[in-house]
Amino acid sequence: MSLDSSKPLLTLPLTDLDQDKPAGERWITMSNALTRAGHGLTLSEKRVVAIAISKLDSRRVLNQLEIPVTKIKALEYAETFTVDIDTAYNQLKAAGEQLFERKITFYAAAHKRSGEPLPPTKVQMRWVGRVEYYANEGWVEIAWWHDLLPHLIGLKKQFTTYQLQQASALRSVHSWRLLELLMRFESTGWAEYTIEDFAVSMDATEKQKADFAAIRRRIIEPAVKELQEKDGWLIRWRPITAGRRVKALRFEFKRDPQMRLF
Repeated sequence: MSLDSSKPLLTLPLTDLDQDKPAGERWITMSNALTRAGHGLTLSEKRVVAIAISKLDSRRVLNQLEIPVTKIKALEYAETFTVDIDTAYNQLKAAGEQLFERKITFYAAAHKRSGEPLPPTKVQMRWVGRVEYYANEGWVEIAWWHDLLPHLIGLKKQFTTYQLQQASALRSVHSWRLLELLMRFESTGWAEYTIEDFAVSMDATEKQKADFAAIRRRIIEPAVKELQEKDGWLIRWRPITAGRRVKALRFEFKRDPQMRLF
């Protein structure tokens, strides 16, 4: 899927495609490329983006001039994530003020030069082209970034999907991102990521990238624990090493209907 960001901005807004369903009945669907990318979001921003994605029809093909415009209300935010209405107002406001500045980070495969492989190309794009917060009315309206739309709408293959309700109890962005990485391979029950890809997906700091013990302690172990306790997962994971260096991570997982842990 192309990550080209040179196309001109499209300007015709489109209202929500699936805005009336209860949150528990909505699904979040995104391309696998977006699933693996660095999302660069705080928890409140992730929640706003997730609600907004859940209102899109991922199967619908947009015409050339359509840009979805999505509205998120404080009341639905409060109900979806089980927070009081004042917290919902505050988190929605904070997300609305910062979301325009957030960037998605992809690493696209680069072509060889003189027969030699090149490092992946770093590509960044915004989540939204416009965001408006209506303080007195308690809602945010976002217009999606045009280059992002192929990762959210018109998807026929190579996509990840899960219910918004699965993530609604999570209190950590790392847990949420791990959920998405696992759901990408739900049909197999196992997933394997290079440590570099995993660090990008988790928005790990440069300091954490240089210290696997920090990634383990600050990211993996808390995320696994929260998914097991709040979303009923059984998860085993292990580092794959080459000498003393961790080169990849392997996760084996399944849902536990009785919420029993290993």
